[in-house]
Formats: sequence, C-alpha cells, structure tokens
Amino acid sequence: MPEPTPETIAYSRPRKRSLTLRGHRTSVSLEDPFWEAFREIARRRGQSVNALASEIDAARGTRSGLAAAIRLFVLACMTEDRHPR
Repeated sequence: MPEPTPETIAYSRPRKRSLTLRGHRTSVSLEDPFWEAFREIARRRGQSVNALASEIDAARGTRSGLAAAIRLFVLACMTEDRHPR
C-alpha cells in the first residue's frame, strides 16, 4: 500500500455495511479506506470479513464499539506491516 498523504487519502463519510457475527446481523459504519484495508487484511489471513469481525467483536468486550475496534485493529495491522518487530 503506498504511503498515505493528505492528497491521496479519500476523506469520506462512514459507509454502513451489514455483517453477520456468530449468526446475528449487525451493521458497522466505517470510512472507505478502513473497509478496503479491513477486506485486504481478512483476505491475507484467509478469512471472510464476517469471521474476522466476529473475532474482533469477541475480543473487544464492552470496552469499545465494534466500528472503533475494527479501526484500531486495522491501524495496528498497518503499523505492524510498516514496523515489524
């Protein structure tokens, strides 16, 4: 993924998409760059978006909303990709 700059980042309103988490339908609103990165992360892990979202949902507990947890997960993955330990 190219290095983001203010000119290359698409500033957009969040888009709501439906997910199925452990058999229950829900919707999550994320900006397009987060949806794109989330789908790519799921693909690289060999998982569906629903399966990965279910893992994040189970791990987050009640500490944050699902959209925030997904954004933080994407950020952590992107940071790890750029700065491996």
